[in-house]
Amino acid sequence: MDNPAGDVLAGVGPRLRALRRARSATLAALAHETGLTASTLSRLENGKLRPTLEQLLPLARAHGVPLDDLVAAPPTGDPRIHLRPVRRSGLVMVPLTRRAGGIQAYKVIYPPAGRAPTMNLRTHEGYEWFYVLNGHVRFVLGEQEFQLGVGEAAEFDTRIPHWIGSADSHPAELLTLFGAQGERAHLAPSRH
Repeated sequence: MDNPAGDVLAGVGPRLRALRRARSATLAALAHETGLTASTLSRLENGKLRPTLEQLLPLARAHGVPLDDLVAAPPTGDPRIHLRPVRRSGLVMVPLTRRAGGIQAYKVIYPPAGRAPTMNLRTHEGYEWFYVLNGHVRFVLGEQEFQLGVGEAAEFDTRIPHWIGSADSHPAELLTLFGAQGERAHLAPSRH
């Protein structure tokens, strides 16, 4: 007799492992992020523990994917991406892609100048690209500072200390592309 629920749950472990590895996250880091133990995460990934909803919800949040992606729910035929904004350190980030790993696209809204947290230049592995959709952007890259307006784009090595923010009293909206390292750096919990 077929067991569709068992078949669906059997694939959860390998998907969880692939998502974690795509983010280059350790079991310990994911445990800290989700509140689950590293041992539980390991058993889930190895298929030795049947996942519960209480375990899958924080994992979906941590990986930034819909719950359906973890359990491989049957496709609905709906190609739309359901946008769920993420708020971090004064920014609003709207994921525009939904696949694990690889390049991720986000619409990022920076608050008006003066309302953003202090300017802390950050570094991380990878490259980043952004395009100004609306507003004016102040972009600091190493020792250089740039002002960009609507229709302008920048691409840079993220190992160089950088900071992006609105340049005036209006929010700035950007289309941003970055890989897993950039996603972790930008979506990491606030240190405040």
